[in-house]
Amino acid sequence: MHLPHQRGPLHDLPDTSADYDAILTAVAGEALTRLTRDGNLEHPATTDDIGDTSLGITSLLAFAWQRGKDPRLPEAVARSLAFHLRERVYTEDNPGYPNLRIRNSGLPYARYVLESGAHPIGDWPSTVWALLQAVNVLDAAEGLVADEQRAELVELALGYWRWLTEATFFNPQEAGNQAIGCVVGGLMLAPHLPAEEGQSVRSRAISLYVDKIRAHRVRDRGAALPPEHGGAYDNNYGPISLSFLAQAHRVSGEEIFAEDGEALARYIDARLTNGGYDNGGPRYSEQHSAFESVLGLRYFGHRIGADLGRYRGDSRWARHAVRQDGGIDGHFAWMLIWQIQDTTPWHRTPSTEPLRHQLRAGTVSVAFDDRMTPSLVEAAGTYYLPAAVGRQHGFGPVADGFLLCRPMGEVRVRDIRADGLAAKLVTKPVVGRDHVLRHVRSLYVTDGTTLWVTVAVEHLDGTPYLLAGLPYATDDGDRVRRTAEADGVTAAGALRLTHPETEGADHFDARAEVTQEQAAFALAADPRGYGNPDEGWRHLISSTALEADPAPGAPEGLRVFAVRYGGDGDAEFVPAFDATPDGLRVRTEAFTAVIGEPAGDAHGEPELTLLD
Repeated sequence: MHLPHQRGPLHDLPDTSADYDAILTAVAGEALTRLTRDGNLEHPATTDDIGDTSLGITSLLAFAWQRGKDPRLPEAVARSLAFHLRERVYTEDNPGYPNLRIRNSGLPYARYVLESGAHPIGDWPSTVWALLQAVNVLDAAEGLVADEQRAELVELALGYWRWLTEATFFNPQEAGNQAIGCVVGGLMLAPHLPAEEGQSVRSRAISLYVDKIRAHRVRDRGAALPPEHGGAYDNNYGPISLSFLAQAHRVSGEEIFAEDGEALARYIDARLTNGGYDNGGPRYSEQHSAFESVLGLRYFGHRIGADLGRYRGDSRWARHAVRQDGGIDGHFAWMLIWQIQDTTPWHRTPSTEPLRHQLRAGTVSVAFDDRMTPSLVEAAGTYYLPAAVGRQHGFGPVADGFLLCRPMGEVRVRDIRADGLAAKLVTKPVVGRDHVLRHVRSLYVTDGTTLWVTVAVEHLDGTPYLLAGLPYATDDGDRVRRTAEADGVTAAGALRLTHPETEGADHFDARAEVTQEQAAFALAADPRGYGNPDEGWRHLISSTALEADPAPGAPEGLRVFAVRYGGDGDAEFVPAFDATPDGLRVRTEAFTAVIGEPAGDAHGEPELTLLD
């Protein structure tokens, strides 16, 4: 089976002016065919996330007219705008909506579901989206929208802004993308208001960002990130937040948006594999956005010098939102407009800056979590997630059922690049069930094709093994295919691929036709769309796992594990280990490394020497 949402890299989408004009022409043709007698442009199958969608297509038509002056479009814009102003503006409180600060305010808002009292919780983001659609129509209104209709739209947009910032609690879903989108709406609305009122709205938008979003950032992997549905980063919404930060910077020039966007961009770069696959999030751990993320990934990828366009987007939404029949939906239409307006080119070469939470070269990458345990390993086009044993998740030595990867002190990292090799040494103090402090030294070396992992730990008795990953997915052209195989992995000791002996939702067998996100939601407290898949996944007891026994020939007092991912599977892998005055010497077919003693240098930092 293929993963449904992670498809082609976004930087592969054609993005010349002619390409975009062709898209807008197709949108206009479909919209003119769909336009009803009363001016409705909504997809007939839409039932939820609907309140802004007709206005979204109106904004695309207005933008297309400004670019090409198609004579068919002014009437369609006028009729469809009149429809929204007449049929999709609500001023009476939606029964059951729980986030009001002022009841019966009379301020306008958009509904997530049109029926009164049906799923009112979605009205806040729907009103943000309607505000953004409205300001994009206003930006394209010159010479197109009649003065009376334009004035009514300005009044409506201001009403949306006031409902979002006065009548309701701000950002009630703790969703960074929605909140930053609201800020962008205020920034774009301000120029359409009288000077004093516009300056007030702009100042309010920036203060909301500083006090309600920036002040509540969540730290992960050394980065401060906008909170997203109660977590730090979501694979679907994180890049969308990046697009909103890009637009905020474009329209305001405020450096704070550039600083925070660059921080989020560097974080994404550190966790994203070469192939563009990624996993994890408090809302949709494996769902990837598409056209909604192009602006942010392109804009900030260029600013930080990183190839963020490798992110695998859902190509079904490559240009704009669509329904199951492929018909256009106006949801998030502003993102297509903004990416056309912004002419920043894609940066297509990897950043050469060493990153603490990533090792990357060629087609190999290792992303590390906050504790410097691998969160995702990529080699030879296959992706390995942390495996689970006895409710413990990670990569590392297992002794007496205890996984030694959770640090009990400062984790030290050393990066080296030399002679075509990239290496990272992670030294981590851990404590096992016996309450003995040990130092796990994990060396990751790659030549861009093969990944060699060597793990050394002292005083480990019994029959330990290295938990070396859960083979989960593999590249398959423009798709990512599920797998349960670990082809091309070899080890110095015995290597085996095990599967859970117990069935049930809390045991993940990679051979089953189920995705990690589906399995995670099955364990979450709430269903998909409401629950936290990351939290659910933490309840996993066991999983398919690669297990490697200790390598023979380790120096006395040490257990050493050595695993090779990718490369020439027929090449002999017989690493040698020696104790030297400078530390543990590791010799493989491709390099020699000396891993310094756990005490480190004069400042306690790990020492590493690498030779080809």
